[in-house]
Amino acid sequence: MNTTKYTTSNFNSAGLDASQLCSRKLWQLVSRNVTGRVKDSDHDKISDKDLSAAIEELAKRRHYLEELQKIGKLRAGSSH
Repeated sequence: MNTTKYTTSNFNSAGLDASQLCSRKLWQLVSRNVTGRVKDSDHDKISDKDLSAAIEELAKRRHYLEELQKIGKLRAGSSH
């Protein structure tokens, strides 16, 4: 079981560095924050700015596009 937490290289004073996380972790962050399955005290709670950065990074990588469309975070036929 993977119990890896964020490292200081994933966050900086400006927030999340989405380019440093794997697509699976980005999707976990997005899906948990969008669906409300994350509590304020949860380590996966991220700001709206960081949520947008994670979504943009996934779209740029062209990963989880169908899932992003299903939760309303990506328009059909759009790459961002």
